[in-house]
Amino acid sequence: MEEENKVVSIERRQELPEVLPILPLRDTVVCPLTAAPLAVGQERSLRLIEHVATGNRLFGLVAVRDPKVERGEPENVFDVGTTARIQQLLRVPDGTVRLLVQGLERIRILEFVQREPYLAARVERLPEVVEEGVEIEALVRSVQGLFQQLVNGSPTLPDELVTAAINIEAPLHLCYFVANNLRLEHEQRQEFLCIDSLQAKLQWLSTALAREVQLLELGKRIQSEAQEHMTKAQREYYLREQLKAIRKELGEADEEEGELADLRRKIEDSGMPDEAKREAERELSRLEKLPAASPEHSVIRTYLDWLTLLPWRKSSGGHIDVAKARQILNEDHYDLERVKERILEYLAVRKLKEDRQSQAQPADDVVTREPRDREPILCFVGPPGVGKTSLGQSIARAMGRKFVRMSLGGVRDEAEIRGHRRTYVGAMPGRFIQAIRRAEANDPVFVLDEVDKIGSDWRGDPSSALLEVLDPEQNKDFRDHYLDVPFDLSKVMFITTANTLDTIPPPLRDRMEILQLPGYTELEKVKIAQSYLVPKQMKAHGLAASEISLDESALRAIIEDHTREAGVRNLEREIASVCRKVATRIAEGKATTVAVDAATVRDLLGRPRFFAEVAERIDRPGVATGLAWTPVGGDIIFVEASLMPGKKTLKLTGLLGDTMRESAEAALSYVRSKARSYDIDPLFFEKNDIHVHVPAGAVPKDGPSAGITMVTALVSLLTGRPVRSDVAMTGEITLRGKVLPIGGVKEKVLGAHRAGIRTVILPKRNEHDLEELPPELKSEMTFVLVENADEALRAALTDEVAVSPNGEQDQVVPEGALVAKRAG
Repeated sequence: MEEENKVVSIERRQELPEVLPILPLRDTVVCPLTAAPLAVGQERSLRLIEHVATGNRLFGLVAVRDPKVERGEPENVFDVGTTARIQQLLRVPDGTVRLLVQGLERIRILEFVQREPYLAARVERLPEVVEEGVEIEALVRSVQGLFQQLVNGSPTLPDELVTAAINIEAPLHLCYFVANNLRLEHEQRQEFLCIDSLQAKLQWLSTALAREVQLLELGKRIQSEAQEHMTKAQREYYLREQLKAIRKELGEADEEEGELADLRRKIEDSGMPDEAKREAERELSRLEKLPAASPEHSVIRTYLDWLTLLPWRKSSGGHIDVAKARQILNEDHYDLERVKERILEYLAVRKLKEDRQSQAQPADDVVTREPRDREPILCFVGPPGVGKTSLGQSIARAMGRKFVRMSLGGVRDEAEIRGHRRTYVGAMPGRFIQAIRRAEANDPVFVLDEVDKIGSDWRGDPSSALLEVLDPEQNKDFRDHYLDVPFDLSKVMFITTANTLDTIPPPLRDRMEILQLPGYTELEKVKIAQSYLVPKQMKAHGLAASEISLDESALRAIIEDHTREAGVRNLEREIASVCRKVATRIAEGKATTVAVDAATVRDLLGRPRFFAEVAERIDRPGVATGLAWTPVGGDIIFVEASLMPGKKTLKLTGLLGDTMRESAEAALSYVRSKARSYDIDPLFFEKNDIHVHVPAGAVPKDGPSAGITMVTALVSLLTGRPVRSDVAMTGEITLRGKVLPIGGVKEKVLGAHRAGIRTVILPKRNEHDLEELPPELKSEMTFVLVENADEALRAALTDEVAVSPNGEQDQVVPEGALVAKRAG
């Protein structure tokens, strides 16, 4: 401690001026009690050195906050620095000056008083807090021991530093000596300089030294392991080369070389394009240089297998026979004439193009340079069970192509479409490339089921990845992440299926040609059952034609009483159930032949599951039947209205959406504005509440097409005239009473027919949609086309006011509602 006090006292004999020249330093922090070399080259700094060198050689050194700044300014320097004295000065021919300075003590800058010709500031001493005691001695020994370990393990630090550190008795001097020889960042050195307490400085140094020793040991271990691995790899390489030489001397075939030759032959015979071939050859050259035990060997081998097994130029489509294709489509599917015609049009155009090109001369440049035909992207939209997926199988059979199906329902990972990059363990191509490989042809019929049910999450958006796949102008250069070379998908005929278009993103929907597949009528279901479903289920259950017969009345009973759907999926299940029960009777010996009619269906399938509930539901005023479109086909809905004493409140229930709520409000406003025209008291709403409910309450409902139904229900309630039970209606209502057109007319009419409705009220502007209805449906139903609410009410309401059993007017009609009737 005496030596330390002596050093400090000698340093402080130098009187500290009130204003001291300041030299900013970049990437350097000079500590007290240490010597440091400096290089000065800036003009302002050179002027400072010239001034100090001719005087007392004393100046201040402060570090620049941002080392990237070329010129240190007061705003960019730390306020804690070190006073220093020039020990040596050397001028270099390039104009710079080399200095050796001795750090003296810490200072704090109070205020800069000068910027030119050099920086100068008022400063004050920043004294050190030097503690004593056993803890200080323990910290000193810890610092010395760690510093010794660091020097002994580092090849860049000389061993003399350990001797020098041990011989330093003053703890403060030891701190600055060790910090000066320790690898620290610019900010760390400044942080150390700002510490006032000796004990804190020693603790800070202990932590930094321990970290450096730990990093040094870790680096040695990594280097040792790498050296050991390299030595092992070299040994294996030499042994394998010797083994090759031994096999060559023995005349044995080299299995590995045989595999490489086989891969090279497959690359040549695969017919892949130039870019893919170059990538395959590059990977093959890498494979030749790798030992078989290397993990990269199996990765490259798998990648080359994928490249060589893909059908780059192999097609499955043969000669197109349009007449045969029409026959196949008619055999597999009943009706669907519009879809069949579109498919036949595509086949006819393709046949003509192929015939014209085959007749052209091979050397005709115009023909060879003509752009290739792009396959259409057809999207079949319709309820479940109408034959969307099976239609794709029929198209493949009609075209003579391979058939591939991929379900997109619930797919949330983009890698399912584009594949995984080869950097991942267990990476595989996407499902498109996998399906092409399984089909062994580059032109299959590819059905993408449930395209409207694709999801998205943090793993990506598969619908966005499909944009390139389904774009005829882009998919000729489709790049799978695993292959990373373009593969031509333009020859693939993509067919997508969906139940609704609402959930398909507009960019994806824009790339597809939409073909609507509506539900079937009862007659169509009977024909489909007779021609397709019954023979199929008889064969599936081992029944001969002589053992079972289902007449038309049995099929109609199954359709009406046990199924209510747009397609025929449940109908097929019920027919299968009938066949199973008949097979059981025959197997038990109870019967040899079973003729199934309507009465037998009740015995085999039990009580009916569905009833014509329209007449039962519409048994009083205030209830009207509407039509709704759903993803699984059309259906009927009931709108119920009730009036009760209250405070002019309109209550809406039934899980209605915003659009449907607004339709109810518009309907009430229209009825109130036309109250006198309908013989309703205009003040009926002043002392009453109206409650409109749309069952079923747990099913979400929305859309404007129930507007005319709500008007009818309200007028029926307020006039006491019930709605006809065989009438259903649809249409959007305006405040002027106009009935606006709606969508999904065919699906809604089919749903009404299934429910037993025989009269449908439609907007006048939807008249052209009736052309799509089957003729048998038109003959069984009556369509009332209306332009305003008055026409709809005349067709929907009965002429008689509902009365209770005692002969009085039904209590559902509010007091004061029927002005004209009361007067009578």
